[in-house]
Amino acid sequence: MAALLTVTPGLDTALVLRAAMKGRRSALLAGAGICLGCLAWGVVVAIGLGALITASEFAYAVLKIVGAAYLLYLGFKVILQPTATRLETAGPQLVGGGTWLHRGFFTNLLNPKVGLFYTAFLPQFVPQGVSVTGFILLLALIHASLGLLWFLLLAQLAASAGQFLRGRAVSTWLDRTLGGLLLFLGVRLLMMVRD
Repeated sequence: MAALLTVTPGLDTALVLRAAMKGRRSALLAGAGICLGCLAWGVVVAIGLGALITASEFAYAVLKIVGAAYLLYLGFKVILQPTATRLETAGPQLVGGGTWLHRGFFTNLLNPKVGLFYTAFLPQFVPQGVSVTGFILLLALIHASLGLLWFLLLAQLAASAGQFLRGRAVSTWLDRTLGGLLLFLGVRLLMMVRD
């Protein structure tokens, strides 16, 4: 699931592709910044969720319901709003000062949707009896590592395969697959609340 989320075109992919127009190094810096932003959110979510679970089962149940609603919203949005439209909309917003590393980092760090997504998504994969904080940090590290590998590949292929990756058929398949998985996870999270 993390791999599919990583390769699905979105704001992060748009930023790396835009940076790739300046060169492979710029694209790699943007990708590294994005992954650092994910790790920062992973730390915030891990510390917050660990404290919340320790403090209140009721609050955690409410968080699961809110997280499930958010996953369902994202699933429907990904299916109903084409990637091409999202990439076109995201493009001009990415222009600005600073290095590509900073742009990548702040693209994720200043996006509360990343934190909300981590809060809704990661707890589903924490086994009972393990440290919630440690396990969520591990999952965030796995996601960031996959992202770094993807952005390395994307930077390498951007010049020759950029059009294919942004092609309507590939984008549509990724949107439908990711949207379906998000809907499935939202329903699964709601069912976990009932248990």
